Amino acid sequence: MQYARLGRTELEVSRLGFGTAPLGELFGAVDEVAAIAVVHEALDLGISFFDTAAYYGNAEERLGKALVGRRDQVVLGTKTGRYGVNDFDFSPRRIRRSVENSLRLLKTDYVDILQFHDIEFVPLAPVFEDSYAELRAMRDEGLCRYIGMTGYPAPVMNAAMTQTQLDVCLTYAHATLLDDTLEREIAPVATTRGVGLINAAAVALGLLTPAGSSIKLDHPATSAIRDAAARMVSLCAERGVDIAFVANQYSLQRSRCATTLIGTGKSRHLRSAVDALEEPLDEQLLAELLAMRPSVGERAWPSGLSENSAEVG
Repeated sequence: MQYARLGRTELEVSRLGFGTAPLGELFGAVDEVAAIAVVHEALDLGISFFDTAAYYGNAEERLGKALVGRRDQVVLGTKTGRYGVNDFDFSPRRIRRSVENSLRLLKTDYVDILQFHDIEFVPLAPVFEDSYAELRAMRDEGLCRYIGMTGYPAPVMNAAMTQTQLDVCLTYAHATLLDDTLEREIAPVATTRGVGLINAAAVALGLLTPAGSSIKLDHPATSAIRDAAARMVSLCAERGVDIAFVANQYSLQRSRCATTLIGTGKSRHLRSAVDALEEPLDEQLLAELLAMRPSVGERAWPSGLSENSAEVG
């Protein structure tokens, strides 16, 4: 396993991080025994960064059980503010209650990273003011070591980094075979502001897999993105190559983020992701795949309140 410093924090994180949404069954059934076993396997493989959230079903509870006796081996992050598909509440009282519950479920008295979850779905001004003040207060109280915000639209993430003082930010599906928005638009701001970037969703929420997305929600991708993904899947099938493995290789090796989260509840997928961190990319195949990307203006899908991206973009 490889490790890197996360931004200007004191955290050394594994280049491959573990995303726990699948443990909370957001992508299909995973029994608790299997969920705990795959966390233990990840630890044994050297993975040290685990990301979870109040929104991820019973993932926090399962992760807490899996980390009993091993909490000191990991960088642990959770998220607050989103609690269901359409349940968002970033009010100071609700986020504090959420964090207290998360700590109980995770069987710890602090998390290393605490982030607001998917901020683009609510008006941003209160998030950047009263909610942010409460986030800082919880850091000052020792409930977390570092603070951040997560979301998808580049303008929203850049606004979060420039209008507040964050330690980290998590964005997803922007450093994939389909989309280089992270490198073009988000990373320059993060570098200037000294914010550590956490990358996620290398397979674009399932689009870059042989079977396609299994996410329980309707996939938000536009037809241009779906068509490009279908062409990439077809090309890899013709070459006898696993598109998901290539997608993981690209995101892990080329995003230039300290860590990239891979979410899985299956041992074989976990081990494949570890291999993708080390195995060199096939540069010829990669060039053919990247040539299939949508045009620059069509590489990202809409997410959240339209006025947010328009207002800050």
